Amino acid sequence: MLNNLPPITRTLLIVNGLVFLLQLALGNPAFYNFMLWPLGDYAAGVAADGARLSVGFLPWQVVSYGFLHGGFAHLLFNMLALFMFGSRLEYTWGQRRYLVYYFTCVIGAGLIQLLVATYAVSQGAGPYPTIGASGGVFGLLLAYGMLFPNERVMLLFPPIPMKARTLVIVFGALTLLMGITGTAAGIAHFAHLGGMLFGFGLIQYWRGRWPFRRRGGGWPPRR
Repeated sequence: MLNNLPPITRTLLIVNGLVFLLQLALGNPAFYNFMLWPLGDYAAGVAADGARLSVGFLPWQVVSYGFLHGGFAHLLFNMLALFMFGSRLEYTWGQRRYLVYYFTCVIGAGLIQLLVATYAVSQGAGPYPTIGASGGVFGLLLAYGMLFPNERVMLLFPPIPMKARTLVIVFGALTLLMGITGTAAGIAHFAHLGGMLFGFGLIQYWRGRWPFRRRGGGWPPRR
């Protein structure tokens, strides 16, 4: 099955899977500096020699967090969405544009989550790391809905068919509602919205549409 996938999507699936196996083998503490932490310096324990171990934000975390996952179910759902939506988008856009889009969504989601988590800590919440490819995946979902709005997709839970455009609206609205109300704690809802926001901005830039007005448009993008 992997051999039939376009190369970037296939590589992303393999890398995420291999990193997850390393997490299982080495334990999450080995990856603390690759998880996305709020701004600041936080205690992470004590080393064998008695030295204080600390964690905090490091620049590369806005990319590396997107390759770590909190469990098999977390990995499975993200990779399933990457498989479903990413393959079609890569065939449509070509490898370069698809790669740029995916990492724009991952980084954009990370930046939004960095702001939200840092603000939460400033209000007295405990520091926590963010991991997962969900920001990039939500960006792919948005792009799929924008490019193929009338195609029908099937949800897993519950198994209900709906148009891709409707799926994007439903997921976006639910994510915003849960983020505002604090429902389903432990899920980075604003990171998901950040991936969609940055993805929307990049697509609009390529199209030359609001809020980016430019001649030529550049849509559809060249391979």
